[in-house]
Amino acid sequence: MERLLNIEAERSRRGMSRAEFSEKLGVSTTTYKRYVDGKTPIPSDKLVFMVNLFGCSSDYLLNLSGNRLV
Repeated sequence: MERLLNIEAERSRRGMSRAEFSEKLGVSTTTYKRYVDGKTPIPSDKLVFMVNLFGCSSDYLLNLSGNRLV
């Protein structure tokens, strides 16, 4: 799996630290880092949460599309 830098970009755009975002997501910072590093698959409920929070497509967050919106 490749690194999911779009998730990091969206988190940063909203001014949240990794710790703050991990807490919102309901996971440890280690788990969040493993998601972003592509070492652990992101559960669908966590991905849907991020899509709704960031207002962008799941394809964008998963680096499947360069288009931020659906």
